[in-house]
Amino acid sequence: QIFKWILLNNPLKAAVLPAAGETFSTTLCAELNNTRWQEYRQQRVRVEVQYLLLTRRNPDCAQKFDQDSVGKPTSYFNTSRPTKVIIHGFSALGRKPSWVTDLAQALLGAQDANVVVVDWIYGASFAYNLVVENYKEVALQISVLVNQLQKHGCRLESFHLIGVSLGAHVAGFVGTMFEGKIGRITGLDPAGPMFKGADTSDRLDPTDALFVDAIHTDSDHFGISIPVGHVDFFLNGGMDQTGCARSRFASIFLLFPVYGYVICDHMRALHVYMSALNGTCQLTGIPCASYEDFLKGSCVDCGVFKGRCPAIGLQEKSGIATSPVPQQQKVFLLTTSSAPFCAHHILLTLEVSPLDKSAEVEVTLTTWIVHTSQMYLHLKLYTFSTVYRTVLAHPVALCQIDSIRLRNTGARLYRQGDIHVKSVCVSELPLRRLAPLCVNDIDIRRGVPWSHDFVQVCGTS
Repeated sequence: QIFKWILLNNPLKAAVLPAAGETFSTTLCAELNNTRWQEYRQQRVRVEVQYLLLTRRNPDCAQKFDQDSVGKPTSYFNTSRPTKVIIHGFSALGRKPSWVTDLAQALLGAQDANVVVVDWIYGASFAYNLVVENYKEVALQISVLVNQLQKHGCRLESFHLIGVSLGAHVAGFVGTMFEGKIGRITGLDPAGPMFKGADTSDRLDPTDALFVDAIHTDSDHFGISIPVGHVDFFLNGGMDQTGCARSRFASIFLLFPVYGYVICDHMRALHVYMSALNGTCQLTGIPCASYEDFLKGSCVDCGVFKGRCPAIGLQEKSGIATSPVPQQQKVFLLTTSSAPFCAHHILLTLEVSPLDKSAEVEVTLTTWIVHTSQMYLHLKLYTFSTVYRTVLAHPVALCQIDSIRLRNTGARLYRQGDIHVKSVCVSELPLRRLAPLCVNDIDIRRGVPWSHDFVQVCGTS
């Protein structure tokens, strides 16, 4: 008893006390590796893989794990539960990824599973091109572990590989070696450099698992710009993320490994995924050919998926009901700048009478929930068009929008007279049975704002 007390109160943290009737483990909590400075300075790239296991019985204290651990009384691995495999990517500074525990705990909060963390930090450090040469060796070692776990009763379809950046392609190659029979692979902003033009056998693609989904947040720099799964979520177009500072020097990251806001876009996929796992709100995408078409309101439903829009998270096949699932289907969604990142897609449709001169209208949507929240939008109006549609992100649902305001803000040198608005409508995407909110026949004088209060109750049509 004294020995147990010492272990449990050790500042290094011992393994959690098992349930009654189980063998007590004296193993200290396992940690991910850090590359030593001497190795980093000499740029010695070596492939060395270790595995850490986290379950709901030891969510804060990882166990070292390998194929020989299964079946031992001290192991928390349970062959009857699904297995999540986390695979990190490139680490320019050779430091262990700080987000691994957060992701593992988010997964465990959402599902009772075995969470196996793949630690290959030694092979993932230093020059990016050298690291890419190693990723297949890492995949080979993971496949050996999966094969051994199969022999102990784990089913291939019960494995879910979650790869971050370069780790997504590691997961893809594991899937290739099992001929696409792995249950699921999720790529969190799969790496782009050296992979965009690669053969499908050398990168993540839909044939690598029974279901492959990917989240794209930095496809113009470190992420890949092409769809790589059955469903590919492109957040805010897949490039510039709200709340991330823009940098003209992001492309020199591979030469001068400076972290910070440079990788903010790239890591946003991970943070959005964790937020979705925590279940604060649902992050759903709308299928569309391009981000531009999505923003123009050209895509308003999920008919290609029989009306059920795909959602980020652990829902089976992302909630898609169609069979077979379409491949490389791009879906788009807007997010906010911070957790939980959820935004409601509001479609604004404005129809005006023909104009003599170009003009500009400011549209404001206001809600009075907790604190006043306002969403501003500037629309440029032209002489050659009378109908304008645009999609914007709003923090609350359509039924919680209290008022709309229009203001004529055209430039003084090109003063536009009164603008006659035939109708202005707001609706929430994807379009369902809920009727849009519309106001008709409005004259907007320059400098005199017009506003209208909505009277509505959530949950009613």
